[in-house]
Amino acid sequence: MEMFQYDFIQRAFIAGAAISLITPILGLFLILKRQSLMADTLSHISLAGVALGTFLGIMPTYTTLIVVIIGAILIEYLRQVYRDFSDVSVAIMMATGMAVALILMSLNTNSGTFQIDQYLFGSIILISPEEVKLLLILAASLVILYAIFRKPLYVMSFDEAAAKTAGLPVRFISIVFSIVTGITISIMMPIVGALLVSALIVIPSATAIKVSRSFTQTIFLGILINVIGIFGGLTASYQFDTPPGASITIGFVIIFVIVSIFTAVKNRLDRQ
Repeated sequence: MEMFQYDFIQRAFIAGAAISLITPILGLFLILKRQSLMADTLSHISLAGVALGTFLGIMPTYTTLIVVIIGAILIEYLRQVYRDFSDVSVAIMMATGMAVALILMSLNTNSGTFQIDQYLFGSIILISPEEVKLLLILAASLVILYAIFRKPLYVMSFDEAAAKTAGLPVRFISIVFSIVTGITISIMMPIVGALLVSALIVIPSATAIKVSRSFTQTIFLGILINVIGIFGGLTASYQFDTPPGASITIGFVIIFVIVSIFTAVKNRLDRQ
């Protein structure tokens, strides 16, 4: 196709393929743990890291990683404190992250406005070769971690009490999972934007859960949905000159609606 003659389009599709391996794994476990808003919360906390970096006049990537790791640990701590109200930790940290980001942005005298806009909205077509390599490394690392910790995470997602009884280090694994999720979001945020990163993580996995029959099948269907949504969104963005991140998200929503209608019709026919 004509658009593949451009290097930035090629990099965007490679990055999309890497993201397709990353988000179904994180999204599935977040949904099973009833922490779908975790991605959105960590993206807000990441904005505080970006604002801190621009305020101090240093590379935002470093401050973002530090802030998001601290935020992930605090979320897990608050989740243990409010054991019966796990969404409280998410609400507290989301509000705190955005408040800190806004305060630091208002105090910032450096010309960091463009950087903040970039992290808010992102643009996968502006991804650099170094960021593509980083995404590929992240995708490979996450797949390896999934292969190692798949069974413990599976047990924890459905019943933490049973996992503790089985002798699994539940708190340690939960903290590590939150940190990995935060690091992933902080890397993806300048590429797809803080406002859309949670959609990329949650919607494809939520769609796959509606039609899959097993845990592994959900992962593979999530990868397939990601590939279709990201590649289709990038193509539509090129053809109609629309924002790439928004086009990808709308693609995911369309797939979700189609699958939901198909599932509803199929269930009604089965009952009849």
